[in-house]
Amino acid sequence: MKTTFSLLLALAAGTAQAAPSVAITEWMYKGGVGEFVEFTNLGSAPVSLVGWSFDDDSRLAGVLDLSAFGTLAAGESVLITETEADVFRADWGLAASVKVIGNYTNNLGNGDEINLFNASGALVDRLTYDKTTLVTSEVSGRPGSFTVLGANQVSGWVLSAVGDGEASWRSAAGSIGSPGRTQFASPVPEPETYALMLAGLAAVGWLARRRAA
Repeated sequence: MKTTFSLLLALAAGTAQAAPSVAITEWMYKGGVGEFVEFTNLGSAPVSLVGWSFDDDSRLAGVLDLSAFGTLAAGESVLITETEADVFRADWGLAASVKVIGNYTNNLGNGDEINLFNASGALVDRLTYDKTTLVTSEVSGRPGSFTVLGANQVSGWVLSAVGDGEASWRSAAGSIGSPGRTQFASPVPEPETYALMLAGLAAVGWLARRRAA
């Protein structure tokens, strides 16, 4: 019975933490002073991005070096953008402490791919989007739930709106998003996870009663 209970808890835990420790958490392919991609450390420990890199649908590690981000604290979000870092921060009203790598030329398109690689060149996270499912022109795309992070399932993403669950806002240039932060930095179990755990406990209780009979 103990083994069954442990297995059920392990399955529930796996459902709750399906995303990679560092994941794509927002993007805008066209907008305001420049497009952007956001990465967030979803884990509970710091992660060094020295040697990590970004690329679009060519899927080549090392194209845009992310080493300048240094170490990401738990829950910290960082950004890459096609404009200058200071211009981007000013447009969105971001503090100087928000890490931004600007002036990258590997621009996204309306229908493209976002790829994050670690220092070994291994793929950490990928998000592929087409030209119709989620058009992020002047409005960023964000995860609709924690479970879509790391799943490369753009249908589970939604467009940002002022005052939404991300507390999104309008930039000085008129774009809408929440660059530099995400509501999923400290994830809590989804309702489905609680349901799985309760179902597991009920099953264990049933087995115990059956063996005692």
